[in-house]
Parts: sequence; structure tokens; C-alpha cells
Amino acid sequence: MPKITGGQLGSRKLRSPKSSAVRPTPGRVKEALFSILMHRVEGASVLDLFAGTGAIGIEAASRGAARVVAVEADRAIARTIEEAVEQLEIGDVMSVVAAPADRALYRLEGPFDIVYLDPPYAGDVPLQLFALLRERTLLAPEAVVVYEHAARRILPAIPGYRSAREEVYGDVALAFFAPDAS
Repeated sequence: MPKITGGQLGSRKLRSPKSSAVRPTPGRVKEALFSILMHRVEGASVLDLFAGTGAIGIEAASRGAARVVAVEADRAIARTIEEAVEQLEIGDVMSVVAAPADRALYRLEGPFDIVYLDPPYAGDVPLQLFALLRERTLLAPEAVVVYEHAARRILPAIPGYRSAREEVYGDVALAFFAPDAS
């Protein structure tokens, strides 16, 4: 069961959807992520693509994000996130979109300060999603896009972005990108 690690909801547990399609971000990776983003979360607008358990978005809401949008393609899993949002009484901050990530990006209004991408590790690097974030002007000028991927994966250059940082935690890596100013 994923646990919220900080903020006003710290130590609350989340129900994991009963699906093999969900791979929760390990607790120590989540703690490290929010340690890195510590000064960016308060008052931020956060987009969690491939939300799974919703833990990243809920953690952001717990730590003071002003707006959180969780996108999950599987409707049953999205409903589980909605139930958690209701139970935790954070519906004023967090909303859930039940749609594939690429379709959702056409429906969302930005800008977002933090975008978390956690697609299935076996898939290709979601270059289309990186491109759509820029094309749809969904990124704030100082936005950070965090891409969680298997540590063994070598990332290509991402057009329109510069690599800002990469951290590895066992089998999991977090790549931090900033949109190019152009």
C-alpha cells in the first residue's frame, strides 16, 4: 500500500488498484523526488500523467500544490484515485481525468509548473507527449518535466528540452527536463 510521505496528509495510506498495470513509484524514490522538488511544490500547478495509484499527485497536494491533475487511462484505476481524493478531502485541489495521456493533453488547460511522466517502462520514450506539452503551451516558463523510467534505459535527446538532472535509485531513474526557452 503506497503511503503519503509528507505534508498535511503525511503517513496516510492509499489503496492500490487491483491491477497488474499499476507499478507504484517506490517510497524512497517518491521521497527523493519531493526532496528535490521541495521548493517548487508549494502553490504549484502539477500534472501527473500515467497516475496509477495517484500517489504522486496526492503527495503534491499534501505538500501544498495549488492545483493537481492526475491523468489515468484505465477508468477503474482512475475511479480508485477519485475515491482517494474524496476520502482525503482534497477535491478542491486535485482532479482526475480518465483518458489516455495524449488525448488528455488536448483537453487540459495549462500552464503546469511540474509534470510527472511515469509511463510503462517497456514502452518507448514518450516523445509525442513531450512535444504535445510544448505545442499546447501546457508548460509554465520555469516548468520541470520529470520522467520516471527504468534505470537501464539510455535516454535520447528530447527535442525542445534540455536535461537538467538525472537520479538513479536501484532499478528506477528520474530524469528532470526543462523546456528550451525558444
